[in-house]
Amino acid sequence: MRRFLLLLLVVLVGAPAASAQTALLRGFVTDDSDGEALQGVNVVLLDGERLVTGTATDGDGLYALSRVEPGTYTLRATFIGYATRTERITLSAGEIRVFSFRMQSEAAGLDEVTIEGEREGTGAAAIVAGFQAVRPQDIEMIPSPDVSGDLVQYMATLPGVVSVGDQGGQLFIRGGEPTQNLALIDGIPIYQPFHLIGFYSAFPSDIIQVANIYAGGYGARFGGRLSSVLDISTRNGNKRRFEGNVSVAPFMSGALLEGPILPGRVSILASGRMSVIEQGASRLIDRDLPYTFDDQFVKLHANVSEGSTLSIVSNRSYDRGTLDPESAADTTSNRGTASWKNRANGLRYLMLPTSIPIQAEIILSYSETSNTFGAGRAARSSDASQFNAGAHVTHYLGASEMRWGIQLSTTSLSSELGGQFQGVSTSGEYITEAGVYVETGLPVGFGLRIEPGVRLASFPSKSSTFLEPRVRAVWDLGAHRFTGAAGIFHQEVVGLTDRRDAGDVFTAWTASPLAKVPSAWHLIAGWQVQATPWMRFSVEGYRKGLSNLSIAAWTAYPRFNTGLQPAEGEVTGADVRLEMTTDRVYGLLNYGYGKVRYTAQQEAIRYWYGRPDLEFSPPHDRRHQANAILGLKVLGFDVNTRWQFGSGLPYSQSLGFDEFLLLAGPTGVDTLRGDTRVLYAQPYGGRLPTYHRLDVSVERTMRFRGTTRLTLQAGVTNLYDRRNLFYIDIFTLRRLDQLPLIPSVGIKVAY
Repeated sequence: MRRFLLLLLVVLVGAPAASAQTALLRGFVTDDSDGEALQGVNVVLLDGERLVTGTATDGDGLYALSRVEPGTYTLRATFIGYATRTERITLSAGEIRVFSFRMQSEAAGLDEVTIEGEREGTGAAAIVAGFQAVRPQDIEMIPSPDVSGDLVQYMATLPGVVSVGDQGGQLFIRGGEPTQNLALIDGIPIYQPFHLIGFYSAFPSDIIQVANIYAGGYGARFGGRLSSVLDISTRNGNKRRFEGNVSVAPFMSGALLEGPILPGRVSILASGRMSVIEQGASRLIDRDLPYTFDDQFVKLHANVSEGSTLSIVSNRSYDRGTLDPESAADTTSNRGTASWKNRANGLRYLMLPTSIPIQAEIILSYSETSNTFGAGRAARSSDASQFNAGAHVTHYLGASEMRWGIQLSTTSLSSELGGQFQGVSTSGEYITEAGVYVETGLPVGFGLRIEPGVRLASFPSKSSTFLEPRVRAVWDLGAHRFTGAAGIFHQEVVGLTDRRDAGDVFTAWTASPLAKVPSAWHLIAGWQVQATPWMRFSVEGYRKGLSNLSIAAWTAYPRFNTGLQPAEGEVTGADVRLEMTTDRVYGLLNYGYGKVRYTAQQEAIRYWYGRPDLEFSPPHDRRHQANAILGLKVLGFDVNTRWQFGSGLPYSQSLGFDEFLLLAGPTGVDTLRGDTRVLYAQPYGGRLPTYHRLDVSVERTMRFRGTTRLTLQAGVTNLYDRRNLFYIDIFTLRRLDQLPLIPSVGIKVAY
């Protein structure tokens, strides 16, 4: 602890002193037409024709050129599709200059000085040690039952992401559980980021500026989760004029409005969507689809000054659906109605102090979730709420940056489990977590850049403090790029889910119930090559180790309640991707191999299996999956197709049933029938059938009266009507399938 604080003190004191005799130039770059931040703009300083220094703007449109020798230079900003911006800049020793500017849209050439960074890599094959940046134009390449795309549809195409299918709203990323994924929208945590129907997340692509997906090995800034990070930055809204759109489709309809409150200074972006599946898709296939879901998003963004911005965000989502209509009325069944609510509100203040060469960011947020499942004896509920406060500071050190920050969260948890998880408290829990981190980027030379970091994570309720070292590395060698990442991670607040079949979506949020804080280590290595200007190939391998997990124990009463048992986990996998991009054709082939193994340590295992522990594959262990995506531009139409394949998921087979009497007191064994008990085979020893389907969509956009655009879309989900399995009820052996062939027609008007 002392050494960590000493390192932080050295950073704070030493960084400003090192820059005393040089200058710092920084500011925000925005689109002249709407005031939106421009990410990926190349900003360079030139001394004549000599490149002095350069950088690329981040998600806030921020650039920083530090440790510049005093003198007069030419600032040049270039971005594809925009006119080149040039300015004469004179900098004096010790000067800290804020220079923000706008860029005008214009057809621009490609002969520009390009400064690349990890954040600027886009495309499905541009994966950097588990990291991938996704933008709305990437999402639009995926066939959708909606005229507007959605982030979750793109994520489901990634080879390391396992989905339970068309229903359920759960994503397993490179072997991790859904509750081990950290989802952030403008820095605000979201507990359940996906809707019950697997085509939709809680935020449409229309509001997204960029979604940074870390499938593992993420930096020291992020804490509190074991598996992955989904870090979404939203658009700021048009500061020049009002715009909007309205869309109607068989699954979901929505509207978006954005515009200036104070022109050039303050904007609002508001979005709302609601499901129409019971009135639309259900009638198209003449099948009951009892699902209701909606989401709303509002963002106020203000340019407080030339060097500071403020945003206020509110996000809400709601889901309710019956997974198995036949069993919904059975008060002893765990296949009834599921529902959940999410609310998140937050404030983000970004500033560039005029007297200190730093960037400072303050985030305050409040998030909550509530979910219920079943009825009667099987009814369960769980609630969680969290207040977060964080401060993040960036010091500019020439070719590198030093970043550090402090985060504090307090979490309130409560559950009513109806006996489902024995030994888990249903009373309120209050958890505090604190984190301090420091990380930097070091250009070693010869194209190699290393980003080491360390996070100090403290969990007072467990009287535990951990030092979490992290490191990421990128080695660019012309057309070839080698990447790697490693790190240690901890998570105290966990989600408990009894997944002895593939259909259970209820999650009970609780502090780790087995007295120890769950932990993980990640190791990632990858290689990619830009074979031609239009073709890129990448391969990446990964390993994860998981400790102190809490999973459902084997029990004689699995239908009614269960205990918990400790477990360890190990994940091994590899992703292979081939991507082709031209003006008229987009193609993507990917394949993912993953192996997830848990080792359970329940004491009763030795009596059942004759050994002290049991190794098995959990129900999200999908060994093989593949995607083939083809997009064509033909005669003004956008034609997109996607074929996906997934090998069968594990499940526990039943050998038979008997009648079980619990002898807890005087019992008439000759008159009582007892309760039906399932007799298991080896846990998770069976495999469900393979999953595959083909989706197709055709879209055409037409312009009217200048800015009005009409988009028409037609598509088919599950074109060859594959009967894919959702789950098998192991107590009744009843089968429930995924969605069948569903045609769709959508319309969207934007103005």
